[in-house]
Amino acid sequence: MAKRDYYEILGVSKSSSKDEIKKAYRKLAIKYHPDKNPGDNAAEENFKEAAEAYEILSNDDKRAKYDRFGHAGMGGQGGYGGQGMNMEDIFENFGDIFGGAFGFGGGQSQGGQARMRRGSNLRVRVKLTLEEIANGTEKKIKVNKLVHAEGIEYSNCSTCGGSGRVMRVTQTFLGQMQTASACPTCQGTGKQVKTSKPGVMPDGLERKEVVIPIEIPAGVEEGMQLSVRGKGNDGPMNGPAGDLIVLIEEIPHNVLTRDGSNLHYDLYLNFADAVLGEIYEVPTITGKAKIKIAPGTHSGKILRLKGKGLPSVNAYSNGDLLVHINVWTPQKINDEEKDILEKMKISENFAPNPSADEKGFFSKMKEFFSH
Repeated sequence: MAKRDYYEILGVSKSSSKDEIKKAYRKLAIKYHPDKNPGDNAAEENFKEAAEAYEILSNDDKRAKYDRFGHAGMGGQGGYGGQGMNMEDIFENFGDIFGGAFGFGGGQSQGGQARMRRGSNLRVRVKLTLEEIANGTEKKIKVNKLVHAEGIEYSNCSTCGGSGRVMRVTQTFLGQMQTASACPTCQGTGKQVKTSKPGVMPDGLERKEVVIPIEIPAGVEEGMQLSVRGKGNDGPMNGPAGDLIVLIEEIPHNVLTRDGSNLHYDLYLNFADAVLGEIYEVPTITGKAKIKIAPGTHSGKILRLKGKGLPSVNAYSNGDLLVHINVWTPQKINDEEKDILEKMKISENFAPNPSADEKGFFSKMKEFFSH
């Protein structure tokens, strides 16, 4: 199912300020918060959807990219990975948005209980041909990443007893002060590895090469980054995975050059064809197309083949193929060709409005240059 527009989800306009976006998100987050709607799956999905919209629109760079490319620029249209935001992401990143609501802040509901640690993001580069960019493609990428080791058992941390936090009492001039901080043994997860095996790290992770399929939408551009949610390194102690960030690189085409969604091609004509006109075949990203060269076409003219360029990343429309005309001048000619050109030099009606006799003259010349 297609994703809803982020502005629509939060009920704000594209011109809304960051404060207005934050206020709209806080209102929805409180309305759909799991503590207020226990067991309500629809409310939980609305809660996650609002958080995802706020994650993008509260970040200037992500918002600008979304305004330009839509969900595709975010790894959207169903999501690269398709899993959406999870509760750990939301409470870790935006917990302070709720203020004092529900008795928590900083992403920890239930009075400071342990929370899962998210894995780190991974970055890969993917090289694409113009043909792949034109049609969209699936790439299978080999990634060396941290994964949850199989057969590992966990138990509560022996230092914090599973709470993920330790209490410290310090003496100040005001008296004793009690503070809570993340447990240094389990880094706040509340867990430790109970049974392990060779090659497994203390946090239950091992390094492994995996193959990850990535759907690349049509129309992506050089330098664009796609986020594949949940395909990065797994989190320690069975925590959620980070994201896989895919950087797009274009492989230069042998005859076509790209400018946004438009393509450019240099077409070289012999002089006779430029004078008399001709039908030429030019390459496109999907095959070949015929193009009519009108009589009297000058070097430097640009012919446009509408819709023969690349799709926009939102698939709203295709760009054009711009054919740049270049009249080719031969470097070597034979004596007969030289005589023809000498006669042309003294013709009073050389280029404009050629007569029937001149057309016959140019036809003979075309025969020579076509060999």
